Amino acid sequence: MPTATVKPTTVRIEEGLKEQATEFLDSVGLSLNSYLNLAVRQLVNQQKIPFEIVGRSEVPNEATRRAMVIAEAHELGILPDESPSFDSVDDLMSFLDED
Repeated sequence: MPTATVKPTTVRIEEGLKEQATEFLDSVGLSLNSYLNLAVRQLVNQQKIPFEIVGRSEVPNEATRRAMVIAEAHELGILPDESPSFDSVDDLMSFLDED
């Protein structure tokens, strides 16, 4: 079986991202170069991106962060909980029907 010619390629990766990737790959016994070759080979073999592309988890916006802080303050007893409580669904429905 003839050996394939290897051609050097430059890949630009953000420094922090490269460090994180290298650290993980080292822990599973792969180099960054080996992983990139593996990923490209699978791209060619499968004719598709060989993994699920997942977006970053959404960072809560200002309103959501404030609501989270207030909820935690209520839970910890820092703020008094003035929200109504109900003993039955009928009581809840009556409250919701009020104007």
